[in-house]
Amino acid sequence: MFMRVDKLQAALPAPKKKDPNAAAALQELLGGKYGEMSTLGNYLFQSFNFRSKSKLRPFYSLVASITAEELGHVELVSNGVAMLNNGPDSDADEAGGADISKSPFEAMQDIRSFASFASHGGGSVPVNSNSMSWNADMVTTTGNVVVDLLHNFHLECGARLHKLRVYETLSDPTGREVCGYLLVRGSVHAHAYALALKQITGADITKVLPTPNIPLSKIPECQKYLDEGSHRRLYTWSPEDYKEIAGLWGNGEQALPTDPPGELEVVDGMPEGGKIHQLTGVPSAFTPDYAPEEMFEVAAKLTKMAR
Repeated sequence: MFMRVDKLQAALPAPKKKDPNAAAALQELLGGKYGEMSTLGNYLFQSFNFRSKSKLRPFYSLVASITAEELGHVELVSNGVAMLNNGPDSDADEAGGADISKSPFEAMQDIRSFASFASHGGGSVPVNSNSMSWNADMVTTTGNVVVDLLHNFHLECGARLHKLRVYETLSDPTGREVCGYLLVRGSVHAHAYALALKQITGADITKVLPTPNIPLSKIPECQKYLDEGSHRRLYTWSPEDYKEIAGLWGNGEQALPTDPPGELEVVDGMPEGGKIHQLTGVPSAFTPDYAPEEMFEVAAKLTKMAR
C-alpha cells in the first residue's frame, strides 16, 4: 500500500512568468519515452509481479522502494508543469472573471500545446512534449530478475540524457530545478541497478557509469543536492519495510568517481521535501469556475468543521 504526504520531494522556486511553451517542454519528463510515467510504470508493475519475493528480498525491496520515489517524481514534474503554465505565485484569484466574449485567452491559440489549456486548464497530464499520450507499451515486466534490472539500468541512463536535453532548453528556475533534482536522483537509481546486477551476475556494470557522462557538478541546480549527499542516499520510503536494500546499497560501496566522495547510505523514510505551490484560480477559464466565491465559502466551512 502507499502513504501520501502533502509535500513535494524537492522545493521548487516560483516561476518568473507564465511560460506554457516551457511547460510543454517539461512535459517530456512526464510522458516521454524516458519520462517519469515510464520509470514509475516499469518499477510499479515489476514490483507487483516480482517472483520469489522472500528469497530475493534485497532485489525486490530495491525495485519496490524506487517505485515509491518515482511516484513522487511524477508529482514533482506535474507540479512544475502546472506552475510554468500558471506563472508567478499569487494569493489573489482573478476578480469576478473577464468578459469572455472578448477572447481573453486569444494568445493561447499560439502556444505549443493548446490542449494543455483547452482540455486541462493549464494542468499536467501523462503526455510528452508534443501532447502524444504516454502508453503502457513503455512498460517492461518480464518476470526475469536480471532482464528487468538490466532494462531498468538502461531506462535510467536514457532518462538522464532525456533530462539533460530538456534542462538545456529551459531558462526558468522552476523547470531547471525539476531537472537538476531529477538528474541527481536518476544517477542514484542507475547506480543502484548497476550494483544489483553486479551482485546477482558478477558483471561489473558500474564500470560503465556514469552513462551518459553528465558532470553533475557543472550544473548549478544539482550542486546543493550533491552538497547534502543526495547522490549517496537511497530512501526506503517506508518506516519499517524495504530495509534489505542496505545489502546492495552500502557495505562500503562508494559514490561514483565523478561525484563528491563518500560511502553510500540507506535512509529510512523519505527526504524532508518542500511545499506544494498554490495555483491561482482563473474564473474566466472556469478554473475552478466562473464565479467561485460560493465554492470558497463552502470549502472554508468544511475546513473549519474538520478541525
